[in-house]
Amino acid sequence: MKVFVEKFADIKILRYELTGFENLSLQQKQYIYYLGQAALCGRDMLWDQNNRYNLRIRQLLETIYQSFSGDRQSDLFQKFQVYLKRVWFANGIHHHYSMDKIQPEFSAQELKALIAQVDLAGFAYLADLDELVDVITNPTQEAKRVSLDSSVDLLNASAMNYYQGVSQSEAEAFYKAKNQAAGENAPPFGLNTQLVKENGELKERVWKADGCYGKAIQQIIFWLKKALPFAENELQQKTIKELVTYYETGDLKAFDDYSISWVKELEGQVDFVNGFIEVYGDPLGIKGSWESIVNYKDLEGTKRATILSEQAQWFEQNSPVAESFKKKEVKGVSAKVIHVAMLGGDCYPHTPIGVNLPNSEWIREEYGSKSVTIENITKSYFLDSLGNGMLEEFAATKQEIERAQKYGYLAGNLHTDLHECLGHGSGKMIPGVKPEDLKNYYSTIEETRADLFALYYVMDEKLLQLGLIPSMESGMAEYDSYLRNGLITQLTRIEPGKDLEESHMRNRQLIAQWAYEHGQAESVVEWVTRDGKTYLQINDYQKLRKLFGDLLAEVQRIKSEGDLKAAAELVETYGVKVDQDLHHEVLERFKRLNIAPYAGFLNPELNLKTDAAGEVVDVEVTYAKDFTGQMLSYAKKFSFL
Repeated sequence: MKVFVEKFADIKILRYELTGFENLSLQQKQYIYYLGQAALCGRDMLWDQNNRYNLRIRQLLETIYQSFSGDRQSDLFQKFQVYLKRVWFANGIHHHYSMDKIQPEFSAQELKALIAQVDLAGFAYLADLDELVDVITNPTQEAKRVSLDSSVDLLNASAMNYYQGVSQSEAEAFYKAKNQAAGENAPPFGLNTQLVKENGELKERVWKADGCYGKAIQQIIFWLKKALPFAENELQQKTIKELVTYYETGDLKAFDDYSISWVKELEGQVDFVNGFIEVYGDPLGIKGSWESIVNYKDLEGTKRATILSEQAQWFEQNSPVAESFKKKEVKGVSAKVIHVAMLGGDCYPHTPIGVNLPNSEWIREEYGSKSVTIENITKSYFLDSLGNGMLEEFAATKQEIERAQKYGYLAGNLHTDLHECLGHGSGKMIPGVKPEDLKNYYSTIEETRADLFALYYVMDEKLLQLGLIPSMESGMAEYDSYLRNGLITQLTRIEPGKDLEESHMRNRQLIAQWAYEHGQAESVVEWVTRDGKTYLQINDYQKLRKLFGDLLAEVQRIKSEGDLKAAAELVETYGVKVDQDLHHEVLERFKRLNIAPYAGFLNPELNLKTDAAGEVVDVEVTYAKDFTGQMLSYAKKFSFL
């Protein structure tokens, strides 16, 4: 299977392979098929969550693409196609990483000229046409999906659709009151609702089968029930039934019940995530974007993750954080390496390489968490990177290049294992402290904490003892890669003059910049210039590890105590501002490589194969060939809102 599909703008589209799918039983394959259908039914919810205009704009753009009767080879139509693909990729009109609105390379007048050559008979929003054209082409309209600028009202500055007519202070007070009234083990209030103000009163519109997003949720429920008979064990069946109850009622207590059953289910080879899960799309970190991942175990790779999870107590006890912030007993930490079989919602087409859930702190502390590293995604990334010149251009030394080529793939996966399996599940918050106490800084602080945990231990001899690495050079390769990315190569994703906005980008620069500055007196890390090019060179890996440990201790304290002031100072000082001279240089060097800085994936197509009697005898896998084709197919089959 060829990994690369196509490139447009700053994006490349890849494929992932369903390694070992043919070895699964027919029951497991059917289970994956039906869960996969459920995973594709929620895409409209995410589009609407991202912005109130998204669904109408998507229908307009797809109508233009399919019905345009003019010259499809014209420069204008080619620019329109690129814009459409960018919107598809981002699940809306805002860039998936920078959160800025995607700027088309055509004017309002040019867009209207295209529309004039389109049959709009099937377009449902003719009355909104002028408004939609303005939203698409006017850079001041809906300018930023998520703003993390602490100097402004975050809700007023953000174009996401989780709130309507509500100020930041009103939303924070609303959910603070709910949490205080609920006390310990409160459900994740607001996770599955839109908060609106009606007649001066705050109200929640609940996403459930007979409420908001009902038509899409009913379809998800239909396919979940179809999957039920093919579950591998009773606990999987219980998990699905509890998820269906949650979708039917919108009751967050039912979601907690589902999360507990889900984290307990460890025996099956097939697993899935389906729901309103991650809160990165909400500047207040409250509302969950809809996502789904359907997967099955990589049995060989899982041996690596299992070794780590079985040693979770050792890692917790030997962490450099204060004893008062460590868990006395680490419960229920499970980890596995998986292959995804279907991606949906906020995991498609751009997808994570690892997952650690559930997000509820009290469930994690009482019942544990489930962590995965997504092997077939990381493998596709790795195969695509071979020979693209990125490493050779930005690595400081020949030794660094050779180390990356020998150990980089293993080291990267091990970092993900440590980050997801142990990092997110480590430490504890003092009673009464909740994630929302850190407001818009929580996501960055939490990702910083998990990355630091991984960085601290990826250079620990314990990994050698456990047989997880062949040499300590593996850890050195990860340190090289992490600092190079944190301070240099991730800048290829940022437009000139922009600050860092996305939480993961902020956390990577925060760690790398903090370590550089605090090790400067001993030249632990230094900038070097050769032939007019700037590189980052690590001179002392053990001292760098000590710095990572020191920062981990402080970041854990910030989370455990809910120290908003310290969180803000750390993030704003080290994680936001970009060195503009370095940025200009990096962009010029990167441009010559002709590489897209962002990547996403096509899903495979799964189809039931039946015999003459109509009985299912197999589930066939076909690898999609065309991004546009898959997007139009999904629009036809899975548009429910």
